[in-house]
Formats: sequence, structure tokens, C-alpha cells
Amino acid sequence: MAKKELVKGNEALGYGAIMAGCRFYFGYPITPQNEVPEFMSRELPKVGGTFLQAESEVSAINMVYGVAATGARVMSSTSSTGFSLMQEGISAIAAADLPAVVVNVMREGPGGGGIGPSQLDYLQVTKGGGHGGYKTIVLSPSSVQETFDLIQLSFHLADKYRMVVILLSDATIGQMMEPIEMRKLEEGPLPEKDYVVTGNENARKSRILPLLITAADDQTLFQKYHDNLARKMEVITRSEIRYDTFLLDDAEILIVAYGSVARISETAIEMVREEGLRAGMIRPISLVPYPYEQVGQAVGRARKTLVVESSMGQMIEDVKLAAAGRGDISFYGRVGKVISPEEIFEKIKEMAKS
Repeated sequence: MAKKELVKGNEALGYGAIMAGCRFYFGYPITPQNEVPEFMSRELPKVGGTFLQAESEVSAINMVYGVAATGARVMSSTSSTGFSLMQEGISAIAAADLPAVVVNVMREGPGGGGIGPSQLDYLQVTKGGGHGGYKTIVLSPSSVQETFDLIQLSFHLADKYRMVVILLSDATIGQMMEPIEMRKLEEGPLPEKDYVVTGNENARKSRILPLLITAADDQTLFQKYHDNLARKMEVITRSEIRYDTFLLDDAEILIVAYGSVARISETAIEMVREEGLRAGMIRPISLVPYPYEQVGQAVGRARKTLVVESSMGQMIEDVKLAAAGRGDISFYGRVGKVISPEEIFEKIKEMAKS
């Protein structure tokens, strides 16, 4: 039986990353994720790993690029404004088809913003990011245990598909403490890392990473890259969709939420259930690939749907896309303060009356 330890969400990222075989971390301090680099600076050397605090997020992500090219497991973490600074580097890593893990512990914004929890980066992480039309896998935990588990899965998926994987957390999940089982997840075999850059050892022909900047000489390189990415995303969409449900089977009022807001929504659902109202929830865990079919079916079965976000509405676009015109969909959200179960409770009761 795996031992249990009481840890903070940000520390769970470090524990899980090291258990997954991550041996290189590059980052730059920014609240509310500072416990991650602090943890990695203390613990990575104990397992023969390397921690380096870069002079900026731009430097950190380019260091990630360098190590990813050697085949080693490498990660960085940041928060919102720092994540924006990393976009050019993430695009470069994507262009070279390299695996890497980047954590974004979201904070308030825009601009420099504040250190409070929010879900204001959803569209940036799932629809935007850097230039060039590349894709990343995006996973979002709603507990400290899931943070620990999903960071391990992130490294596996990065290696499996040779992609950047984003773990999207927030200040609430990052700062809360919960007991977790320290268990190593076994995810199955991985393809050979035949892309690894090792130089010209033993007179072997040197491997050169594909650089799309050479497309000035070969215009087909861009098309080849995007054709390959499209094929890869088809496989990922068939195989890597993840979601969870809560009291969904008989729900007349459906909640759609992710991350820490889903945790809060569970409490609200339990509260309204005590008053005889049948509410339930579907929670996307993989934001890319998004569980469109599963969310759409849930919306279609419910009498009314409430999308709850710590924003003024971002994921609701995907919910409406999933619904394809079905259902009665409403929204509740705000920023600047953690949404309480009581607020969601009142909103559900109001919806049930109409």
C-alpha cells in the first residue's frame, strides 16, 4: 500500500515529477507557484538531477528546449504572465517535435495581475499560446492527489506523442494541502527516442532536429509538419480524452466545471441534493483534447446546464460547441474572489424554479 503524506498542491507537482523520472527543472520565481522551484531546488539534487533558476521565463523555456533534445525528462513551471513569456519557446519546442512538460498555476490578470486564484488562462492555453498553429495536450487537476497523478501522466504523454504537455493548475489547487498516496503510475511502453541529439559519437551520423525555419528552401516542410500534427491529434482525440462525473445519472440540473471550481461545485451539488434537487456535474480533465461528445450528451439529457468558471466565461465556448444547439445553458462566474459553494447553491435553486 502506498504511503500517504500531507502535501501542498505545488509540492505534489514536484513529488510527481521526480517520481516520473524528471531530472531537469528550469524556471523563474512567480507567485503562486513558487513552492515548485523551491521544492525542485531542494529535492532534485538528491536524485542526481539538475535545478537551475534562470534569469527569466524566456531563458527557462529555452533551457527546457535544449534538454528535451537530449531525450531527458524536463519541465518548467510558471504562472500566467510568466507563461505568456514562454510562448515563443514553446512554439520552438513544438516545431522540433520534442517532449516537455510546462505547468501553469493560474493567477489573476490581465497584465501583471494579482496572486489570487482564477481560470483566466483557459483560452490562452487551449486555443492560443504561441504562433504557428501547433497543438499541446492540456490537463487540469481538481485535487492535490490528481495534481500528483496528472504530472506523472503528463511526462508519459509528452514522450508518447513527442509533444509539449501543459498542466493547468490554479492558486487554489497549488496552495491547498491534502493527504495523497505517493504511488508511481505505470502508463505502459513508450516509443524509442530515435530523435535524440547526441553528437557524432563513434562516427555515427549526427542527428539534426527538424527546424522549420529551413522552409525557405523547402516550402513543403510546413505542410508536412501540420499534416503530421493533424494525424497525431486524431489519435490523441480518440485515445486521451479524460473526464469525471459526479451524481450525473439522474441530474436535471447539470454543472460543467473544471479545476478547483469543480471541487467547489461538488459541495454545492451535495447541498442542493439535500433539498431534493437533482443536480450533477461533468468535469473535463483533459481540456485538450476536450470531451466534446461526453459534455454534449450530458447537456442534451439535462433540463438546464450551468457552466461555472472563475472567469467571465471562457470554457463556456467549448460547452456550447459540444452542445451543438442542445440544452438550456447558463453561466455563473467572476474573478477577484474565490467562488463559494453557497453562491452556486443559490444559482442552482434559482434555475430549478424557472
